[in-house]
Amino acid sequence: MPASAFVTIVPAVSRVEIRPFEADDLTSCGALLATRHHQHRLAQPLLSPRFEATEAAIAELTAVFETGASGAVALRAGAPVGFLLGAPKTSPLWGPNIWVEAAGQAVTDAEVMRDLYGIAATRWVDEGRTAHYVVVPAHDEELVRAWFRLGFGQQQAHAIRPAEKLATASLAGGLSVRRANRDDIPMLARLDLELPLHHGLSPTFSAGRLGTIEESLADWADDIDDPDYATFVAERDGQVIGSAIGCALEKSSTHLGPARPENAGFLGYAAVFPHARGAGAGRALGTAVIDWAVDSGFDSVVTDWRVTNLLSSRTWPRLGFTETFLRLHRTIGY
Repeated sequence: MPASAFVTIVPAVSRVEIRPFEADDLTSCGALLATRHHQHRLAQPLLSPRFEATEAAIAELTAVFETGASGAVALRAGAPVGFLLGAPKTSPLWGPNIWVEAAGQAVTDAEVMRDLYGIAATRWVDEGRTAHYVVVPAHDEELVRAWFRLGFGQQQAHAIRPAEKLATASLAGGLSVRRANRDDIPMLARLDLELPLHHGLSPTFSAGRLGTIEESLADWADDIDDPDYATFVAERDGQVIGSAIGCALEKSSTHLGPARPENAGFLGYAAVFPHARGAGAGRALGTAVIDWAVDSGFDSVVTDWRVTNLLSSRTWPRLGFTETFLRLHRTIGY
């Protein structure tokens, strides 16, 4: 679509023009992003205050734009009232995709987002990008509803909690949690496969790649002593039944831009063998990672989960995690 193209819509207040996003829009739209993030932090103060500064928001939006992103901007009386910006990811895991990450949208009126998507998605689909992902601030119910009315559904939840130790709870008989060691590598390798196996089942039906035991054994042989990662195992009657991993959030490729709080720990992985689920091992492993984050001096702990994963979507909120962003998804053509 040529840069000069635009569509005029007439909402109840006044005329809004929608046109493709251009480099000249970065400064004014960065100011919209800073305002959005300020409002988000009123609901989630553990998020980074950095992106409330217009300069930082502009820099983040510019970095997104320079990845080859495209989108749309909404103007009322010549002033921007909203923008949408998305870029593809190269991983085949996501299909022929476009991603609107945490810095990729802001509006003064949630309904305008539907018109922004109408223009932006025209180009995306023309390019063959039919798997659309968008990361939306969880506190903005009207914006989330606008995306739902565009045919999107929730796929993932991003969440945070303060780095505060939980009240000590008694573990079920025979259950304990400890740091992993080299003797645990065979069981850790098996547990690496449990989360993708679980995600492949109903009701998640994820198409993620399932690795092999041999690959996991080699990875653990190299990484078990890495001080940047804290690996825990849960045991029942002396047998390893689950594992979890904690690290600094900076080690993760997710929770980007405004979704990345300062000085945060990350509950990056947890899995329990099917036969051992329901006895509290997942909760005990999550608690161990939270306690490690507190002892390591982090200010908060971040995690995420597929909302169709019935286990994690119930366990992690019970440990005090509250949603910061929702990842929504739509597949075009079905």
